[in-house]
Amino acid sequence: MSLLKVTGLCAGYGPARVLHGLDLAVEPGEVVVMLGANGAGKTTTMRALSGLIPHTGTVVLDGTPLDGLGAPEIVAAGVSLVPQGRGTFSHLSVMDNLKVGAALRKDADGIAADIDTWCGVFPILARRAKQEAGTLSGGEQQMLAVARALMSRPKLLLCDEPSLGLAPKIVAELFEVLGEVNRTQGTALLLVEQNADLALGLASRVYLLEVGRVVAEGDADRFRGDESIRRAYLGL
Repeated sequence: MSLLKVTGLCAGYGPARVLHGLDLAVEPGEVVVMLGANGAGKTTTMRALSGLIPHTGTVVLDGTPLDGLGAPEIVAAGVSLVPQGRGTFSHLSVMDNLKVGAALRKDADGIAADIDTWCGVFPILARRAKQEAGTLSGGEQQMLAVARALMSRPKLLLCDEPSLGLAPKIVAELFEVLGEVNRTQGTALLLVEQNADLALGLASRVYLLEVGRVVAEGDADRFRGDESIRRAYLGL
């Protein structure tokens, strides 16, 4: 059984529909990337899956329907989002941001252990623990956003453009951490990423979106090697 099964997903903003019956799946422990040009509907898909905007169609996580649930209920079910543009709580401290990520958990010892874990993975967070998140650099805020999302111990981590606006060194560090989380914890990943080559290096499967529809899907190797797809849809 797929971890995530999405069928006929339609969503948009007000009267403007962006997604037109999108189907996709993520298997347990899998890394899947969604690629496509600006306006293809990638971010809208992430917002719909995480409960930030309403949708029609069906979304099922590990056998449990998520349709009609709000964002907190979807987090509780096992889906966590790293939104585009970081999305940290800028006036809260780094430590309080991490605690917000675990707000639905009741295991105090486990929460403390996870804070230690992510502060070990991202040492800058430990050094800036009392600092307001909004005063961090862009790269530091992205590290915090990833750590905060992982504090809920999700089954599925959604990452929307994690490399956007970051220096190459920071991007490489982030993707190394995402790969390690997937390998060691078995957390499935659904990525939207502007750096197609970087994403294809991490993903096992790809969905290619165009104007709110899936126009191609398959193994990442196929997309890495298909020059016609790369030129037509990815600008590579």
